[in-house]
Amino acid sequence: MDWLSLFGQYMLLSLLSIGGAISTTSEMHRFLVDEHHWLTPSQFNASIAIAQAAPGPNVLFVALMGWNVGMNAGGLSNALLGVVITMVGILLPSTTLTYLAAQWGYRNRELRSVRAFKSGMAPIVIALLLATSWTLASVNSTGNDQWKLWMVSIVSALIIWKTRLHLLLLLATGALLGWFGFI
Repeated sequence: MDWLSLFGQYMLLSLLSIGGAISTTSEMHRFLVDEHHWLTPSQFNASIAIAQAAPGPNVLFVALMGWNVGMNAGGLSNALLGVVITMVGILLPSTTLTYLAAQWGYRNRELRSVRAFKSGMAPIVIALLLATSWTLASVNSTGNDQWKLWMVSIVSALIIWKTRLHLLLLLATGALLGWFGFI
């Protein structure tokens, strides 16, 4: 039943993942860490950090979460099952819906309602990404040091917005700040 529950949750999250699976991490955290205790907060954050640092698609963090849930449930075979369940769950509904919606949207691209829908989705994606940022920053900091993480986040966002500085330089800077204990 737990595997079915995990699969169903990821299928639902798939339909909410406007802007990518990363935009649903706050709900994943609630389900996996807070509600079911299948992952620790550090396992959750490590899954995201490792996947984001690795080359490849952004959705790899979902596979790592499935892997960690499976390993916590008892071994390699469960870990592989966790990867399959979370990846199929997060990819199948959104991929199918995206395919069908893209075909329909292309055929009806001149309709006012289609243009309005596209314009209305931008604030939703931004809000979901802000919720993700809030969740990750809240779990990683305690007490009076939280302002440092928010300052790094705000400065990074402004640099990304106003310059063409490569993201890897910002990641390396953040890693160095963490390594030396500044954040």
